[in-house]
Amino acid sequence: MKKTEPYDPLRLCVYATVALLAWLLGPWAVLGFAVLGFAGYWRARRAGLTRSRCLLRDTRLVLAYLALIGLAAIAAIVL
Repeated sequence: MKKTEPYDPLRLCVYATVALLAWLLGPWAVLGFAVLGFAGYWRARRAGLTRSRCLLRDTRLVLAYLALIGLAAIAAIVL
């Protein structure tokens, strides 16, 4: 009988870390993550990815969403 490993909720730890960074660094962290996400999706789209596992599905929508988040972060930094 093969023993299976218990589920490792690593994503929850990652989400908590991202939330902590956003809380500590404010709009700078939001801008950083938006730029990082945008660059990743831009590269993936250029490589042929058109559908994402993201809730928005279409990579064009994801790119628009990340760009909007980036613009909001810039506005928060300036103001």
